[in-house]
Amino acid sequence: MSETSAPSPTGAALIAEYVKDLPDRPGVYRMIGDTGEVLYVGKAKSLKKRVANYAKPGGHNERIARMIAATKAMLFVTTASESEALLLEANLIKRLKPHYNILLRDDKSFADILLRQDHDFPQVLKHRGAKSVKGDYFGPFASTVAVNNTLDTLQRAFLLRTCTDSVFASRTRPCLLYQIKRCAAPCVGRISKGDYGKLIDEAERFLTGKSRALQDIYRQQMEAAATALDFEAATVLRDRIKALYHVQSTQGINPAGFEEADLFALFSEGGHSCIQVFFFRAGQNWGNQPYFPRHTADAEPADILAAFIGQFYDERTPPTLILASHPVGDRALLTEALSSRADAKVAIVTPERGEKRVIVEMALNNAREQLGRRMAENAAQRELLGKLAEAFGLDAPPQRIEVYDNSHIQGTNAVGGMIVAGPNGFEKGEYRKFNIKSVEPTPGDDFAMMHEVLTRRFAHLATDDDAEAKRPDLVLIDGGPGQLAAVLGVFADLGIEGVGLAAISKGAERDAGFEHFHLPGKPAFRLSPKDPVLYYLQRLRDEAHRFAIGSHRQKRAKAIGVNPLDEIAGIGPARKRALLSHFGSAREVAGASLADIAGVEGVSQALAEKIYGFFHPDRRPE
Repeated sequence: MSETSAPSPTGAALIAEYVKDLPDRPGVYRMIGDTGEVLYVGKAKSLKKRVANYAKPGGHNERIARMIAATKAMLFVTTASESEALLLEANLIKRLKPHYNILLRDDKSFADILLRQDHDFPQVLKHRGAKSVKGDYFGPFASTVAVNNTLDTLQRAFLLRTCTDSVFASRTRPCLLYQIKRCAAPCVGRISKGDYGKLIDEAERFLTGKSRALQDIYRQQMEAAATALDFEAATVLRDRIKALYHVQSTQGINPAGFEEADLFALFSEGGHSCIQVFFFRAGQNWGNQPYFPRHTADAEPADILAAFIGQFYDERTPPTLILASHPVGDRALLTEALSSRADAKVAIVTPERGEKRVIVEMALNNAREQLGRRMAENAAQRELLGKLAEAFGLDAPPQRIEVYDNSHIQGTNAVGGMIVAGPNGFEKGEYRKFNIKSVEPTPGDDFAMMHEVLTRRFAHLATDDDAEAKRPDLVLIDGGPGQLAAVLGVFADLGIEGVGLAAISKGAERDAGFEHFHLPGKPAFRLSPKDPVLYYLQRLRDEAHRFAIGSHRQKRAKAIGVNPLDEIAGIGPARKRALLSHFGSAREVAGASLADIAGVEGVSQALAEKIYGFFHPDRRPE
């Protein structure tokens, strides 16, 4: 008689087993599903007490009950404090994207304006990323438009240079920016170092909120210049005043009662939300950005804002004042955690009256209008996907469309690109590039490249159950019957079924609007030039082409920058410089004799033989 082992506990029974060994300490817990995916990440002041609530037989809403039933394992991390647990929770949610958490989506890095201080004539430029360059940083700016407008003002008002140091050093005459009065041309001596330094000082005053005082000073100077009949100087000052006034008039909301703050305005409707984030620095509005967090329909505003703000500052330093349109859940704990991150006291305030409330109401109106537009666009997108399903004979509107294109120059630096689209538009976080590596395709052999890309993409789909969550409903190929046949061969080899497949090719004249569509087992057909489905498919094709071309250019640029000397062990930057300085190029090093290489300063006989052997593996040193 055979013995059968008892099934492993799941759901509430499994959680109850974990509770027995949990400490009464702060920490973070993860609930894991059947295929290893993270269902939920939570924090707790006491792991034992918090997790024990999930082990109770009842009292949970439908969403929590489903989550508990789907739990097959749990992971725990203890922390020194509850605020530390909150920060870790926010980091894990952003990284793991659990299905049952409120999730910040479309997270972007924001740009700063950098006034460099490592040059006699400082450059002004837009900067993203680590603040490793010596200089003064002003930001963040919430949008590209906001930072570009401010940079434009800095050029028009203060004539600061934007060119790189190498361009600056190589100029022999002023560039076009000098001619259109956007640069003082310090590169060719049209302004002294001292006078340029004054322009830098005035730009810093503008960026620190002293633009109105500057306008008053410029107005007095302009009147004095006009009185002295120095009309050229008066014109320059007039243009500066106009530039400063322009940026003030286009900023919209400008506070008088506070210098620095981030504002979060939440508007929810129909189970969807928009959070408008405004940045105020130096008493100026430096732009806003809408976000659409993922959450359940019954999520409370306090919980949405708490989760969103925690994730938003996961990798950012918060300002000392945060304004919120609604009371924020766990406000005291979140304040403590953000103060620790900022190394300064942070206040989270929900204003009820005064100037701050007026500004919050304006931001709320922005959030309401943005959500309305988003929902209208989504409704139109769903209708469009329904019409696409009819045109291609799909059983239902596709929720995930994958579009593929290849890019290469005569078979070199070949790259395949995949973009993803769905009911919410382009899903740029899902884009993938494929470096063609199994074969070096002959020029124009797009079929072999497409075969490799689709094989690599769908091989794990055929064997990995977890990958089913990203199974496409429709695959669109840029090409004709040949590319379609290549993909059909991949699907047949891997046993892929239930995925719609189509190819799009340009007409005989290769004009937009005359595309032919190819479906398996059906004759090619065209859509009406005015059909919105055709326009949508063109956008998908063009986005895939743009992404593939961009990936190819990056790979080509990287290949151009590769120097074969980098591959030889024992050659560091100093010896590389010495070799290139002596011979002029890596090509000349490759053609040099052993004696010539050994004659380079810093290159020993043994290293010279290694270099010679690298370039001439089948020849004995002469």
